[in-house]
Amino acid sequence: MEHSKTAVPFRGLWARARGSLLWSKTRESHIGQSWCTTRRFVREFWSWAQSEDVILPRVEELTKSLQALCESATISVEGDSEAPIFLLATGWRTGSTLLQRILVTDPNVLIWGEPFGEMAISSRLADMISCFSKPPGIREWTANETIEASTLAQSWIANLTPPGEDFRLAVRRLFDQWLGEPARQRGYARWGLKEVRLGAVEAIFLHWLYPKAKFVCLSRHPYDCYRSLADSGWNDIYLSRPDVLVGSAAGLARHWNRLVLTLWKLPADFPAYHVKYEDVIERNFDFRKFESWLGIKIKEETALSVIVGHSSVRPRLGWHERWIIRSEASTGMQELGYSE
Repeated sequence: MEHSKTAVPFRGLWARARGSLLWSKTRESHIGQSWCTTRRFVREFWSWAQSEDVILPRVEELTKSLQALCESATISVEGDSEAPIFLLATGWRTGSTLLQRILVTDPNVLIWGEPFGEMAISSRLADMISCFSKPPGIREWTANETIEASTLAQSWIANLTPPGEDFRLAVRRLFDQWLGEPARQRGYARWGLKEVRLGAVEAIFLHWLYPKAKFVCLSRHPYDCYRSLADSGWNDIYLSRPDVLVGSAAGLARHWNRLVLTLWKLPADFPAYHVKYEDVIERNFDFRKFESWLGIKIKEETALSVIVGHSSVRPRLGWHERWIIRSEASTGMQELGYSE
């Protein structure tokens, strides 16, 4: 009995100590969460204040350059069987990998995933070619292409340049050897790539290289995109290394808005198919029409039945993150019907 009398006060003391410990841990947890929220708040507004607009080539400039390059030759599509599929998403965490996996359920199709994405190869090539529309102009450089050997030594050949069509085929050869041939070597008849950085300028550039290419433009609500990106802990996201970092709500929203306002403004006759991630996961999407347009056969349930990669932790973004995104991407959100 004596043992029982001493045990009761001890249990009470232990219960109080344990309760105090749990309260302390809970308090520390709340303090930790508050600190994390405050740090995220400061970081987002600081990044927003420091961010600068990215200057990219315009569609008009590239179009003029492409016309100048090939004005003397008509691009022939007869006998051209290459019809790559370019999946262009409006930034990171849009569900582009899911759609990529859906496309490759056709065993004849291989879609490469953001190959050397941070090198911005397509963007830099398009930017480079856009300069052709400015003086002195490609017309002067190719004006002497018909000069005969007998007159070369006595002609002005300081800027003698091969025809623009030869340049187009040379650039296309880069993509053929880099992406097309490796796919064919692995037994795939059709190839393509998935990217989260490319807009209308790059799409027009790639279509110039491949007149029979198909373009799939994918979007997702920017709030969900950034929630997934921020919760993943991917802080070092680059549009192109080493100078264009996209690692904040403002950076992602600007990038998202820019891609929406270009990809969704492509000409009506441009071979583009617009897809919303929300429609895909809610099974509110006509896959049969989609596969018919692409000319492939897909089994979407094979990909949709498996979750590969998941990063969202919070059920909702903070008010400051939503405010920043809405401020930077409201035009694109209205264009696609995305609201709060």
